Amino acid sequence: MEMKFLVGETSDGTSVFVVNGDKAVNISALDPAVGPDLMGLIANPGLSDALSDKIAAASAVPVASVTPALPIADPGSIICMGLNYTDHIKEGGYDIPEYPTLFMRRGNSIMAAGKPMVRPDCSEQLDYEAELMVIVGKRGRHIAEEDALDYVFGYTVFNDGSLRDYQRKTLQWTPGKNFDNTGAIGPFTVTPDDLPDGASGLRIESRVGDEILQSSNTANMIWGVRQVIATISEFATLEPGDLIALGTPPGVGHAKKPNPRWLKPGETVDVEIEGIGICSTPVIDEQDAAA
Repeated sequence: MEMKFLVGETSDGTSVFVVNGDKAVNISALDPAVGPDLMGLIANPGLSDALSDKIAAASAVPVASVTPALPIADPGSIICMGLNYTDHIKEGGYDIPEYPTLFMRRGNSIMAAGKPMVRPDCSEQLDYEAELMVIVGKRGRHIAEEDALDYVFGYTVFNDGSLRDYQRKTLQWTPGKNFDNTGAIGPFTVTPDDLPDGASGLRIESRVGDEILQSSNTANMIWGVRQVIATISEFATLEPGDLIALGTPPGVGHAKKPNPRWLKPGETVDVEIEGIGICSTPVIDEQDAAA
């Protein structure tokens, strides 16, 4: 069954909502098995379908009245791809890799859509990256490509905020990709039935106001969802609730000519993926975040 979920906070706490247009139904209130994030639905694959009648009869609230929270409160692994769109690889001066470029993010580096993205005191080179993100739905190892989509619970939006000078300090990207509160996720998660196979063919953009920073299509990914899941599962057991980011298209700030286009405090960056939604993130200074 096609579903669009929003994990969010209200005066009643953190709950899972089913979204229909600009209205949302709190399904955590309908059944305690749902719980406060998507892990309850992942553990009980038929639960949302079983609640369909209750959802239809339940009172709804405006989506705007719900403050987004992370879809998975405590993901076990956050696995990210770099260099997955040919034009982005060229703009960065890299060679096209023969094997997916993978790196990890830590939990403190991510935050929910709507929460501030923090530009640290030590760098002004805060860049944006619009990305499709997979939420893993079941445990698997050595997953064949033809079976890989069976392991997808849903798709969401990711802004892989990156500190480029720290990313380039070594051959490893870990520092530049793991500053606190730089990776925005959400707010909506869409089930695979509601999207094309492997979420391919979707428009993907990043913007600040009317300024379009990136505009591409998920069909342009070198490695699609099937291939990435199969590749990761060769070396790691994927667990329910793991997050996989699929890389960014061209147009990132460090490659803008004649001057790089870094994000500045006071700006709000929007990442939109067709059929999923908009991840909107205000940018603030680290000192303001501490205050």
